[in-house]
Amino acid sequence: MTILANDGISQSGVKALEAAGFTVDLTQVAQEQLQDYINTNSITGLLVRSATTVRKALIDNVPGLKLIGRGGVGMDNIDVDYAKSKGIHVINTPAASSASVAELVFAHLYGCVRFLYDANRNMPLEGESNFKGLKKSYAKGIELRGKTLGIIGFGRIGQEVAKIAIGAGMQVVAADKFIDKATLSLDFMGGHNIAVDIATQPMEEVLKVADFISLHVPAQKNYVIDKAALQMMKKGAGIVNAARGGVVDESALVEALDNEHLAFAALDTFETEPSPHIKLLMHPKISLTPHIGAATLEAQDRIGVELATQIGALLK
Repeated sequence: MTILANDGISQSGVKALEAAGFTVDLTQVAQEQLQDYINTNSITGLLVRSATTVRKALIDNVPGLKLIGRGGVGMDNIDVDYAKSKGIHVINTPAASSASVAELVFAHLYGCVRFLYDANRNMPLEGESNFKGLKKSYAKGIELRGKTLGIIGFGRIGQEVAKIAIGAGMQVVAADKFIDKATLSLDFMGGHNIAVDIATQPMEEVLKVADFISLHVPAQKNYVIDKAALQMMKKGAGIVNAARGGVVDESALVEALDNEHLAFAALDTFETEPSPHIKLLMHPKISLTPHIGAATLEAQDRIGVELATQIGALLK
């Protein structure tokens, strides 16, 4: 049986699949050619990340496909229920990339409170001619320690973010429609471990008290953070979206930054991805990354191995 990893897979995942007796095809097939390629090459399983979509039209026309795998958490690029109704297995790797996404959130947070995203834009341009001016501009940074981080969405990734926040000396408040309470296990050097219980609160309360907001919710029809929600946030707060594009009203976000209600935003995902609005890309108060939350070598290794394990259990 042949598995097409259309958006790539780690070498450890390839080895695990081959050890289980599968043939792995690493060809990157264009979306419009995918149907013919799957049928011509007798593809049994299709692995994707965020670049390839698997919609009803494709599912209806690849009768030999037995499995669709998403390397990562969100599956909004796959018609999951329809595929399952056709007898196709649909799998993902919800835990494999949690630590990587959480670390990116804090990369953005540390960078934003010390203006690193803007300093790295301006130092190459003005560092030689206006060093003292830039130093003065960036001399009003703040520390994360002692501040309150609000986490919207308290599943696996939200809880990993909370662990880092606690380790950094922050207060954590969280909101989740489906989780009332979570016990976090924090592991430290030398085998030390502590457990921390966090009870969730209504989102409105989290927005009001948090110095920073981090979003960890799935894609949905309506904005999670709309204009009204942004106005609930503390003046001078910051927001990070490393979840999904479309959960934040980006026009309202720009307005909140322009009128100085918010101090900064950090975006790893975008409403019009893969072509973010220029007003976001050029905004001086937005820290930007191109949807790389899960893009670490460690996470990709875990994703590959986890996919291989699930595929072996389902198809062998």
